[in-house]
Amino acid sequence: MAEQRLAMLIDTKRCIGCNSCAVACKIENNLPNNIWWNRVLAVGGDHLDSPEGEYPNLKMHNITLACQHCENPACVKVCPVGATYKDPETGVVRQDYDKCIGCRMCMAACPYTGVRSFNWEEPQYHLDFAVGDRDVAAHQKHVVEKCTFCWHRLAKGLAPACIEVCSARARYFGDLNDPSSEVSQLIREREYKQLLPERGTNPSVYYLV
Repeated sequence: MAEQRLAMLIDTKRCIGCNSCAVACKIENNLPNNIWWNRVLAVGGDHLDSPEGEYPNLKMHNITLACQHCENPACVKVCPVGATYKDPETGVVRQDYDKCIGCRMCMAACPYTGVRSFNWEEPQYHLDFAVGDRDVAAHQKHVVEKCTFCWHRLAKGLAPACIEVCSARARYFGDLNDPSSEVSQLIREREYKQLLPERGTNPSVYYLV
């Protein structure tokens, strides 16, 4: 077992679907054009701000989706070269671009559709200079990418960028192996859901309900 089990909690009652988390992730990690590691989905439909139900009985419900950093990750099991691996100290599921051979087995095995992306071509950017943190790994052609829990920030003792920018304060981050941490306390006090629990991956992203 990892020394820590870093986890993210998202309060679905507080989330307003503003997309600040998605934009912060894109900028912080200097993501190429058309690549998003973090997305805000409207439960009511395929478009942003699609309500559930029929007028006049409508309600809004959003789910933010990124890599679930599973305790039992299916992606790690199928990677033939060890490019997808679980960090032994934090439990974060990481991606080594230099080892990745572009087979996309991790994408096929992951039950959470769309949380990984594949760079078919050399990464392209709207700006002619890099944005975000200078310690972010350079993006490469023919590799798989995904949320890293802002690994470069964790190494400096900082929380992921999406945590800091959430205007509704709907996101929490910490160590589930520490019973006194805020995330551990919230898990004890609040009802929550995990995505696709029947798949046995035990995600480290929890949705407070």
